[in-house]
Amino acid sequence: MLYIITILFLGAALVSGHAALALILGVALTFIQKLPADFFSKKIGSKVLQTGIVLLGGSISLPTVIELNGSYLPWISLFVVTTFSAGIILGKLLGVDKKQAYLLASGTAICGGTAIAAVAPAIKAKPEDLTTSLSIVFLLNAIAVITFPLVGLWLGLTQEEFGTWAALAIHDTASVVGAASVMGFDSVEVAATLKLARTLWIVPLVIFSAWYFSSDKKGSGFPLFIVFFIIAVILNTLMQPNEDVVLALKVINKNFLLMGLFCIGTQIDRDALKLISLKPLMLALALWCAVIPTSLWIVTTI
Repeated sequence: MLYIITILFLGAALVSGHAALALILGVALTFIQKLPADFFSKKIGSKVLQTGIVLLGGSISLPTVIELNGSYLPWISLFVVTTFSAGIILGKLLGVDKKQAYLLASGTAICGGTAIAAVAPAIKAKPEDLTTSLSIVFLLNAIAVITFPLVGLWLGLTQEEFGTWAALAIHDTASVVGAASVMGFDSVEVAATLKLARTLWIVPLVIFSAWYFSSDKKGSGFPLFIVFFIIAVILNTLMQPNEDVVLALKVINKNFLLMGLFCIGTQIDRDALKLISLKPLMLALALWCAVIPTSLWIVTTI
């Protein structure tokens, strides 16, 4: 019975074609049915989303990536460093545990749960700090996928402006692409390309973290799907597929994103949400409330 209900919910998510609704249906399923810890949607959610992002690379050319990142890279770099530093300072002012604040600052500045998961071993974070940080970021990502497109439409942002704003202001890559997909493919292309530059900061962050906290952790924790995304972009540039192939990739990509967001929604852990304390939540919200208008100002003034 559980699998039948899941298939019905997933089918509704795909038919809707809307990223926010797909995520909401996934979350709704967890409140209607108690999903086992090893349920298939919980295990494959991130992989499905990452596959969709890789397929997106097959419809983007390398000159586009270089052009966009060449224009915005200095701003993105300044944004990442400033956001991370502000998170650390604000964490001290609010009395948040040092490592907890470090995790939330990393996730907000770079790439959400991916950055948090990569940095946690390097700083020897406590399991409860990791769980709390991931849960908070999950909630903020869910809010972003639903609200950002509404705000973008209300403000009359172009697809490029919205894609840039999403790439700067939303935590996880999947949620960035999910929110941008509501606005259109041009928005998705800009969002995914610029988020790539922001995600690259995970390498120096983990190296610095390991040194600062005197950890012997090896490796960067860099997400491999970003590497495959770049490979897909290069293949697209070299092979120059016709419009029918590119259109097919776009359709497949959209369905993978919808399936992935639905599965991510089912990963919500109601017990973990109960562990969220006030101070870390205040830090994450305060930092995000500063990031949203700042990134919007960058988008509309560049």
